[in-house]
Amino acid sequence: MAARAIGSATVSFGMVSIPIKLYSATESSAAVTFNWLHKKCSSRLKQQYVCPQDEEVVGRDDMIKGYEFAKDRYVTFTPDELKALEEEATQTIEITEFVPIEKIDPIYFDRPYYLGPDKGGDKAYRLLSKAMLETGRAALGRYAARGKQYLVMLRPVGDALVMQQLHYADEIRPQSEVPVGDAQVKDAELKLAVQLVEQISTDSFQPEAYEDDVRKRVRDLIQRKVEGEDISTAPPQAPQGAQIIDLMEALKASLSAKRGAPPAKAPAPVSEKRKPARHSPREAEARKPAREKASKTSGA
Repeated sequence: MAARAIGSATVSFGMVSIPIKLYSATESSAAVTFNWLHKKCSSRLKQQYVCPQDEEVVGRDDMIKGYEFAKDRYVTFTPDELKALEEEATQTIEITEFVPIEKIDPIYFDRPYYLGPDKGGDKAYRLLSKAMLETGRAALGRYAARGKQYLVMLRPVGDALVMQQLHYADEIRPQSEVPVGDAQVKDAELKLAVQLVEQISTDSFQPEAYEDDVRKRVRDLIQRKVEGEDISTAPPQAPQGAQIIDLMEALKASLSAKRGAPPAKAPAPVSEKRKPARHSPREAEARKPAREKASKTSGA
């Protein structure tokens, strides 16, 4: 089934204009959602807006939008004024520059869209795609739609072009706000960590190998609930092994497990070390080696 276009636009770079169509590159995973119901009769509840000052429910016709410019102080806008604030949609993706793809940090990536050629744009579309593949560069540009202006990146993927919405620089929080500590890594630890990375490395990304196990489990439990089963009792969890505290031991155990060998056991904490078992005199005598018993017998 052919994808359905969600809009049309024109890609512009230099004096070249390419009519294109936009397609959704992703789709909702149909996340499991729950509704609020009345506990008494199980009727679905409706959301209402309540004015805390007048203590009354406010209908849509009595609502206006406002912007809080100071604490509890708002400036209000009419529908016409709100419309005037919106960016005029140009339906043009204006390319401003081409940059190496690897220079664009994925942290800026937002929503992706596929671009396909519209009527009469096939050749120019293919030319732009091949030129970016040849140079290893992506296109940066601006796109105005839905009352906003977006920073976008165009990049070739196979025979198609993908338009990736990007975050603006002021929308990205600086990494310096995140405390990362000042721990020192030993050479031996780094060597083992590199071995572990190489041991579980692959040469390609295969997204089909992953699925949302949590969503699947929740749906299965919901179906069991629909069929009248009691799902309130959590399934028993498998016992976990002893916690590995030492970093080197953790790395060695990980490498051993990946090779198929029994995982190396880390030394247990002092509080968990076994104390020597105490035996009765009869049990102690039974546990003595046969040679020692024989010597006693001959001495007698």
